[in-house]
Amino acid sequence: MRRITLWLFSTVAAMVLLFSYRTSTGGATPAAPQAQAQEGAGAGKTYAGSTAQTRWGPVQVTITVDGGKITGVAVPTYPNENRRDQEINARALPTLRQETLDKQSADIDAVSGATVTSDGYKESLQAALDAAHLN
Repeated sequence: MRRITLWLFSTVAAMVLLFSYRTSTGGATPAAPQAQAQEGAGAGKTYAGSTAQTRWGPVQVTITVDGGKITGVAVPTYPNENRRDQEINARALPTLRQETLDKQSADIDAVSGATVTSDGYKESLQAALDAAHLN
């Protein structure tokens, strides 16, 4: 009888702990990576790329063009539903942004560990470049 009571108590305790566990998908609004807020300082024209639907969420890139050159890049939409997405994109988006400014095209390398976001970024970037009549 003692064993059954102990087993029953342990099972109930385990179930209570299991159902009270909070996942990381809910909660506060994440901080935006640096690449989202940065745009060019010049008086260029802004072009928005199409929203690329990726496995982990949508990605959209906007570019600012002045004198036929990309002077600014913003990423207003990107996967950020959980802490892992936030960590990956906080590292990946500034790298992708800088490569875009350096290469002035969508022919940029994917960021290791952020392949899905990189692919969506490049797709949306190409659409923005097409809208701006660049490369």
